[in-house]
Amino acid sequence: MSLPIAVTAPLTKAQRAQLLTLVRRAARAEILPRFRQLGSHQIDQKTGPQDLVTDADKAAEAMITRGLQAMFPHALIVGEEATAANPDLVKKIPEAELCFTIDPVDGTWNYAHGLTVFGVMVSVLRFGRPAYGLLYDPIMNDFVVADTESPTEQVMPRGIRRRMSTSKGGEIADLQGFIGINLMPKEHQAPMAATFPDFTRILSLRCACHEMRMVAQGAMDFALYSKLTPWDQPAGAVAVRQAGGHVAMLDGSEYLGDSTGYLLAACNEATWTKLRDHFAFLVPVTEAESTPAPEKNSFPGEEAVDNDA
Repeated sequence: MSLPIAVTAPLTKAQRAQLLTLVRRAARAEILPRFRQLGSHQIDQKTGPQDLVTDADKAAEAMITRGLQAMFPHALIVGEEATAANPDLVKKIPEAELCFTIDPVDGTWNYAHGLTVFGVMVSVLRFGRPAYGLLYDPIMNDFVVADTESPTEQVMPRGIRRRMSTSKGGEIADLQGFIGINLMPKEHQAPMAATFPDFTRILSLRCACHEMRMVAQGAMDFALYSKLTPWDQPAGAVAVRQAGGHVAMLDGSEYLGDSTGYLLAACNEATWTKLRDHFAFLVPVTEAESTPAPEKNSFPGEEAVDNDA
């Protein structure tokens, strides 16, 4: 993919601080006051009972969007809830020099049911490539942040910073990972479930924010995603990469904000490769791969002759 400019970290130190302040204010004003206080009239379904949206999602995204528009008036802003109303926003991502994606409440199902495993994610993409990620935990008021030019850090409320590093990985039997099997195509769910005993531990937190944070900090070895959106995975992809991990589509192609298919984020490239091979059944076999090569010197309707015999 040829780009008009190099994809570098797009935000200054002052802009990063402004963005963090904006996200914190949105959490304090719109998310935390509604936590465990939502009435049934404040929770709606999108595609079904497992795909929820709350008043907190809508209000927090609106507040963050307004702030970003003031800070970056020429940027493309793609929020999860705005895209539900205008799906064409996603089509603009590959050509956008500066694009912000917002997941105002990642883990909405958890949030709506009173579980504390939810977060706020903001990412920056440049021509579709993730360049910056912020993964904020409103409950603990801490965040994980990374960009293409600096290592991943966890920043605590009093400004205490801790550099994050992925695990060392290992053999399949030693690995722990996240797999949201319920989001996979039905035909892949049974074969995937059959692989679970091969690992030490397989979980799903229903929250990419905390899953990717745990991979970046070395608590888990990998995360596999099948339902890709421009707001769910980019921030975590940057965080895992800059913590020492390897992130790519399962077929080996580069991960972009508008990618579709399976995304695998692992603690290092060697572990990623082992996992890729273990999950090879998820990648469609192309016609060229499925057609055996012709035998030496063979022609249609003729028996092959080995002149080296």
